Amino acid sequence: MPADAAPARTSVALDDEAVLTGEAVALDLRPASAVMRAGGAAIDVVLTIVVGLLALLAISGLDLDEAAFRAVGIALLVTCIVVLPTAVETASRGRSVGKLVMGIRVVRDDGGSIGFRHALIRALTGVLEIWLTFGGLAVLVGFLNPDSKRLGDILAGTHGQVERVRAYVPASFGVPDALVAWATVADVGRLPDPLARRVATFLRNAPHLAPASRQRVAASLAAEVAPFVSPIPHVEPELLLAGFAALRRDRDLAALALVDARMTALEPVLESRPNGFPER
Repeated sequence: MPADAAPARTSVALDDEAVLTGEAVALDLRPASAVMRAGGAAIDVVLTIVVGLLALLAISGLDLDEAAFRAVGIALLVTCIVVLPTAVETASRGRSVGKLVMGIRVVRDDGGSIGFRHALIRALTGVLEIWLTFGGLAVLVGFLNPDSKRLGDILAGTHGQVERVRAYVPASFGVPDALVAWATVADVGRLPDPLARRVATFLRNAPHLAPASRQRVAASLAAEVAPFVSPIPHVEPELLLAGFAALRRDRDLAALALVDARMTALEPVLESRPNGFPER
């Protein structure tokens, strides 16, 4: 490898609309669809109406004159459609009963948790787009926005994020069929750990790389791996890297299993007392 050549680094092409933090880290966010958000909002509206009716029934039994009853009713209305949603979203960091049922959460556009200001802006805007227009304005803006944002999200700088994702299944593969015979006699134990980690990182990110970049990085890593592997099979660079990674993983796992078996066999001896040692 030439002295002036920089080591190959794996990289993933970022989408133009990817969300980046201040440290230029891309966030893997899944915005909730307009249908999911509408379902969560409908549940919250129904619960708000139920709470308001119960509170109205509670104050109807009080001995209040007409003016006092109107004042209490207005305060109750403001509490149900502004104060209560603001308090719930602030305390739960963007969740509510409806959002919890639908598996979504309101977050800032940078992926962080919302605060009181965001929740208040969303609640105040919701008076117009949800209550006064019966949800029509929120549905219209949500379907027109690429991230399914409603007007309150646009003003507050928030969006709905899907929290229920599939469980992560790590990529696991065995030695390729073309390298099974080679794996029985191959020596891969001399490879430095930093280079082995780079190979593992490449194999993990390879499906996200462009074909040209994938082939170039694979060839560069294979050239670095070749001096530490014997014998060298005549296969494609990426297939060589996959076979090396799988073989080294299997051998490391076998070595760890052997160590565990030895420690298990020695456990009675390690925990026993010498002959004649007094009990304390």
